[in-house]
Amino acid sequence: MKEHPIRSLPGIPMLLALLVACLLAVWLFATGLGAGSDAGPSVPRVVAAVVVGLVALLCLCGLYMVEPNQSAVVSLFGKYVGTVKDNGLRWNNPFYSKKKVSQRVRNFESGKLKVNELDGSPIEIAAVIVWQVVDSAEAVYNVDDYESFVHIQSESALRTMATSYPYDQHEDGQVALRSHAQEISQHLKEELADRLADAGVQVLDARISHLAYAPEIAQAMLQRQQANAIIAARTRIVAGAVGMVEMALAELQKNDVVQLDEERKAQMVSNLLVVLCGERGTQPIVNAGTLY
Repeated sequence: MKEHPIRSLPGIPMLLALLVACLLAVWLFATGLGAGSDAGPSVPRVVAAVVVGLVALLCLCGLYMVEPNQSAVVSLFGKYVGTVKDNGLRWNNPFYSKKKVSQRVRNFESGKLKVNELDGSPIEIAAVIVWQVVDSAEAVYNVDDYESFVHIQSESALRTMATSYPYDQHEDGQVALRSHAQEISQHLKEELADRLADAGVQVLDARISHLAYAPEIAQAMLQRQQANAIIAARTRIVAGAVGMVEMALAELQKNDVVQLDEERKAQMVSNLLVVLCGERGTQPIVNAGTLY
């Protein structure tokens, strides 16, 4: 089912013409009854007045209004005829049924969903979805209720996406929910586009609006994050200290300041590491030039 446009007549000229037809029917009916004269009623005029009046009233049912960024899906006895997108007061066959579909940009925020991320930890997640109907025929005829369909499929896509990534990045290059917002949004948008394509809906944007660990594990996860931060900081300090020691030994040998044998090198490395790392809360144990 694909949308195709059909023509419609301007509604205001048709409305004026139908009003004139109604006045004509009244005049024919009045003159047909012989109002104000002794002549008998004219049956043809009365019949013509009734016919013209009924046709005018029936044609009035063909008038309808289409607002900006709105379309009218037109069908005849259950068969899809076409879609009217001309704005204003329009007129079509009075036997056509019209269903109006908004094609404005809309958005909604999903409820907070509780799901397990890739590592199995329970998290709370919500997203803001921006969408628009681009094919009114598909929206009306391919699904029962396209608005409800968008909401349910959005929550389903959000659950699927959340279970595909970890909450935090544990390895270099790994995509995580908390640290890669752009990649996650693009994945969610593509997942929604696949699910909503048959409903004539285009997803314009999809972004995470809420992301947190579930309350029952939030404290434990916070402690783990703090521990990881401490380990990362100490690793960086030790790496920097080792680099500075290597640079100091290289400069001493380059400038031929002092000749060091292996034992004196080990002693100097031990002293330098104690000085550089000990002041930062890291206590390396150095034994014969080996750092533990």
